[in-house]
Amino acid sequence: MKKSAKRHEEFSLRVAKAFIEDEGKGFARVDEAVLKSVGAVPGDALMITGRRSTVARAAQTNTQYAGQSLIQVDGITRDNAQISVDEWCTVQKVPFKQADTLILTPADPRRPIPKDAEIRHIIQLLAGLHVVIGDKLQIAMFGTRPQFFMVEGASPRGALRITPHTAISFRASDFSHEKAFRASYEDIGGLEHELRSVREMIELPLKFPELFSELGIDPPKGVLLSGPPGTGKTLIARAISNEVRAHFIHVNGPEVIHKFYGESEAKLRMVFEEARKNAPSIIFLDEMDALAPRRAQVIGDVEKRVVAQLLALMDGLISRGEVVIIGATNMPELVDPALRRPGRFDREITVGVPNRADRLQILKIHSRKMPLTSDVDLIRLAEITHGYVGADLAALCAEAGMATLRRIMPDIKFEVDAKPSLPKDAKIEVTAEDFLTAFKSVEPTSTREFMSERPRISFKDVGGLQEIKEKLLSLIRLPLLGLPVFSQSRVGPPKGVLFTGPSGTGKTLVARALAGETGMTLLSVDPPTLLSKWVGESEKGLREVFKRAKPVSPCIVLIDEVEAIAGTRTAEDSGRTSQRIVSQLFRELDDLQ
Repeated sequence: MKKSAKRHEEFSLRVAKAFIEDEGKGFARVDEAVLKSVGAVPGDALMITGRRSTVARAAQTNTQYAGQSLIQVDGITRDNAQISVDEWCTVQKVPFKQADTLILTPADPRRPIPKDAEIRHIIQLLAGLHVVIGDKLQIAMFGTRPQFFMVEGASPRGALRITPHTAISFRASDFSHEKAFRASYEDIGGLEHELRSVREMIELPLKFPELFSELGIDPPKGVLLSGPPGTGKTLIARAISNEVRAHFIHVNGPEVIHKFYGESEAKLRMVFEEARKNAPSIIFLDEMDALAPRRAQVIGDVEKRVVAQLLALMDGLISRGEVVIIGATNMPELVDPALRRPGRFDREITVGVPNRADRLQILKIHSRKMPLTSDVDLIRLAEITHGYVGADLAALCAEAGMATLRRIMPDIKFEVDAKPSLPKDAKIEVTAEDFLTAFKSVEPTSTREFMSERPRISFKDVGGLQEIKEKLLSLIRLPLLGLPVFSQSRVGPPKGVLFTGPSGTGKTLVARALAGETGMTLLSVDPPTLLSKWVGESEKGLREVFKRAKPVSPCIVLIDEVEAIAGTRTAEDSGRTSQRIVSQLFRELDDLQ
């Protein structure tokens, strides 16, 4: 730890992300030794000085970060102190007083001033926060997106703590501060490896371009993010631009295309010129597959000219690290290969489907402002939401909130010119039953193109076949439990099971019951729908089935009437569609892990 020579009570600490549950609460978590050195105890006010000074409530970090020169603060506090993650700031204890009055103005002048009933609720939300004049506050009302306010005035002067007795008033503002509020690193759940990779490619060139000059290398110009829709590619770009305080330009691929000759290229040139004038800047090119498709596969001349213009603009960037380009696509194979090389998009980072631990973090982020009852088990929700991406989990939490509103709607009293009110003994709380209702209606994005379900039947609904049931459970459950039996015996788990028997004996029923018994997603494939008169389309459809199944694993792919696409091959079938489909099925089964 670096101790200042001027003041023994002032410390220099490295900034780190806050815990998910601390976001919006104004905590500044430091090591216990730092608290003792500055003479503070949990609950005191700590002044954090970066490019600006702000105050936060002192708290002790957990054992995971004990002994480290870190201060963990959320995005709002970092914005108030004008510091970023991994930068250094000074910390010292300051005396604070109880806030008597507080004057707030909306960051967005278009937002209405809260009413008296809302102000009483806002006071309860802000109680316990430490503020100084000029700070920004985030207020999340139930059922609405977070709103931001500026502290324009307060009494007495100095560092203040908001209490339930603080008189808060609101004043309209003619100046918009809304552009200062974007996503922060606390809004990104999981994706630790992906975020670290993007940060080292983006933050270093924008914040420390001189390091690359000393090393004698050119800073990277761009990063291409690929992955399924809803995994957080746009969120990563917005969070990084906010943390490094860079000018952010969001360009959607289809918006660039114009019907007049030369307008599309002119639009691109205007974007890059704006980025140069407002450097440091980040240009985010969304839907890269629409903006820069493979020139060999497009018929129109406009797309080819746009790709050529984009190549020229990226090559014309002066490698000073002042302008960085982030591209995003869910179909990287459709992007022109000329862009996917060092010197243009220097690195490609795949943002994949979150695993169980990542899903738990995402659920915590989206439910942190929701009043949850004690029976809500986020760990269990993370376990059963196989294949859900971040957007799906956000929709799950929103749908749970809607289920709560539908449940309490009969008890709400609606009056003219008054805020809807509940009986005094009623509470707005989201229960586990609300999440279960939402879970039944929200499907994973990756499986919506196919017939997918979570069967509500189990082996109890299947009569007889006891030996088959036990054998299937042993084949499926042992790999899911992660037992070392397969590694010790050097035998891999089975990749597939073939059900045979006369019609009506329950083959399809057993497969659906197996999915219901194990809680796995069931993807049903109708073989005739895969057959196409066009060469290669049938194999492409089969590849797409397995491609969609892998992100939602563990799952069961049910190919009913498999003989329709995997019949016996003969020498006479050479070159026929049926033989090509069988070969493709063999390859997909061999690639399963």
